[in-house]
Amino acid sequence: MNRNLVKALQVAWELPEFRTGVRHVVDLDEVAGLLATLTVPDHDHEVERSLLRLLRSALDTVQIREAVLLLLERDEVRRPLVAAAVEPLADRPGQAAAIASAAEDPTVRREVRAVLASAKVRELIWQAIENQVSDNRFGLIRRAAVLVVWHPRVRRLVWALRRHGVLRELRRRR
Repeated sequence: MNRNLVKALQVAWELPEFRTGVRHVVDLDEVAGLLATLTVPDHDHEVERSLLRLLRSALDTVQIREAVLLLLERDEVRRPLVAAAVEPLADRPGQAAAIASAAEDPTVRREVRAVLASAKVRELIWQAIENQVSDNRFGLIRRAAVLVVWHPRVRRLVWALRRHGVLRELRRRR
């Protein structure tokens, strides 16, 4: 497991606000089992779907969503999480730098919080994720367009990400 991720999780777990937010709503044994299964190279894609369902229910739970968003505000948690997230992008340094830059921007974090506060927007995001997992490119594009066109907070988040070069780097070929 990525040492930056482990460090971030350890710091997060020591924060009383985080533990209070997840204490009674997360089955830690289920999470541990799913994560262990994901480390196997030829894991079943149903495991990924189970993890996505668990993540979806967690983000729909106000206490967990707030606990996770609180973590993003803490430098000692956010920085190792970002380092863990961009580590697989070593072959795409521009994309890694753009993501790291966006994560450090308080405006981006504020817009992420606002976007995730809306149940309608979360539902559309999950539909887009399901389309991505199912390789339904048309459905993914349609959901993304609806999000950007009909939800001003999503539009503001997209513009904030654009300022950091995230969108440009996502379009760039390897």
